[in-house]
Amino acid sequence: MNPSRIIFKAAKIPTIIRLLKSKNSSPLLLTHYLAIFYIFILCSACTDTSLQEREHQVFRYNEYGNILTLDPAFARNPPIIWPTNQLFNSLVQLDDSLHVQPDIAKHWTITDDNLTYTFTLRKDVKFHKHPQFNTLDSSRTVIADDFTYSFDRLVDPKVASPGNWVLKNVASYTATNDTTFVVTLKKPFPAFLGLMSMRYCSVVPHEIVNFYGSDFRAHPVGTGPFKFKLWEENVKLVLRKNELYFEKDAQGRQLPYLEAVAITFLPDKQTEFLQFAKEKIDLLNSLDASYKDELLTPSGQLRDKFKDHIQFTKSPYLNSEYLGFYLDGTKDEVKSPLIRKAINYGFDRQKMITYLKNGVGTPANSGFIPQGLAGYNQQKGYEYNPTKAAALIEEYKKQSGNSHPTISIATDNNYQSLFEFIQRELEKVGLTIHVDVMTPATIRKKKWSGELDTFRASWIADYPDAENFLSPYYSKNFTPNGPNYTHFKNETYDQLYEQSFTVTDPEIRKQLYIQMDSIIIAHAPIVPLYYDQATRFVHKNVKGLTNNPQNFLVLKKVWKEKK
Repeated sequence: MNPSRIIFKAAKIPTIIRLLKSKNSSPLLLTHYLAIFYIFILCSACTDTSLQEREHQVFRYNEYGNILTLDPAFARNPPIIWPTNQLFNSLVQLDDSLHVQPDIAKHWTITDDNLTYTFTLRKDVKFHKHPQFNTLDSSRTVIADDFTYSFDRLVDPKVASPGNWVLKNVASYTATNDTTFVVTLKKPFPAFLGLMSMRYCSVVPHEIVNFYGSDFRAHPVGTGPFKFKLWEENVKLVLRKNELYFEKDAQGRQLPYLEAVAITFLPDKQTEFLQFAKEKIDLLNSLDASYKDELLTPSGQLRDKFKDHIQFTKSPYLNSEYLGFYLDGTKDEVKSPLIRKAINYGFDRQKMITYLKNGVGTPANSGFIPQGLAGYNQQKGYEYNPTKAAALIEEYKKQSGNSHPTISIATDNNYQSLFEFIQRELEKVGLTIHVDVMTPATIRKKKWSGELDTFRASWIADYPDAENFLSPYYSKNFTPNGPNYTHFKNETYDQLYEQSFTVTDPEIRKQLYIQMDSIIIAHAPIVPLYYDQATRFVHKNVKGLTNNPQNFLVLKKVWKEKK
């Protein structure tokens, strides 16, 4: 029990004594007050003990980016993927090494032509309880028809899911019985199983979706280790343990271990850090400029004052940070390969990582495909060479007659210091840089519509195959919403990209990926900045939390020790 509460309640005793001395006081009434008072103290003590017990079993984190929906059909970014990962399951899942593992499908077969996938489902997977199921236990077992419904919904134009592209190569899908689901592709796609692990492909129950309609976003019912409890938008989201969950650990113990997950929505990163320092939240999943020097030394080590109670982990993250050029624009400097290559040569990526990111990240000197994926090009791309950068800029001046080449780079305030560093470095070699700070939403909108000559962007893997990092440079992906934001077009590249879908041998496909990445390096439609790393700060009483290259939050095997 909180001592301050005892003092507060004890302070009321003199008031009760004054009532006792008062001539107008009724002994019966006073006895009633005293009884309520002591019951209140006892109940408060019980409540506080209960809260402490729940606190020990509740995992807390903050989502400063907010959450717009809990419907997996709209799980397009990490703020939505993280909670929906706890609520839903798909046919398959990825382990921490990005290997495909069974999920609701316990096994599968693939035809020799790599076109037809037959999934055999578990028989013990149940949806979260909901009165709308009208069964004795308010739930029901997942059957193959539920995947048919979920896939139908994913491609339904009325739903308008941003994940409908996941099934664009699927010719058909059908439930042949309650436990068999068959998917046939239009053409072979080696990364298909990884694609099926995406949250977009989660199974949802038609009864609940039909009951809530579009409001399913705020009343999700899935099969995951946690179930929805409450959501006060922009304030707090609470998930509770799913007592019907089908997975067990290696020792046969029921998952999940935690009793609940609580998510807050503090919009300020500094406030989030302070809450973490006060142990009000268990995880800090970023290294924001506002507090990075408070936590880490310039060399990227956890500062001594935090070492006793905070664990810091850093691991590869399938995210390439880059500067993109819109090649169909009117800016002559952007259209010139000389200027684009000069920018690639003109700044020291290692220096940028060391001094501006406290050692978090790997300099992107090898192309666009990040470390950790087959196809990562170990051949050198662009390293720091200011002499070569200056020579390229001088050559551009001679060819164009433009004696003062200028580039404007759009970025948000989280990356402002990085581009001010690049600005200073490039001015030394003869290129003027303007850094335009915009909101992330504005950059996204203008990037999609081709209104930005140059822009900072991230490309995070949707699924664990290098093809995911090569699709943004395929010329037929000039859609209004990308992913070819640069409008890069190269006939050889397109041929290799299309050929890669017909190859089943992983080593041959890897060589095709390397060739494509080399073409990107040679033509420089982008400036690769760094291959990101996932940084996690957790209190040492948190156990079982593992890292993965997609930086997804998986809580089903996490527990907290009592302090």
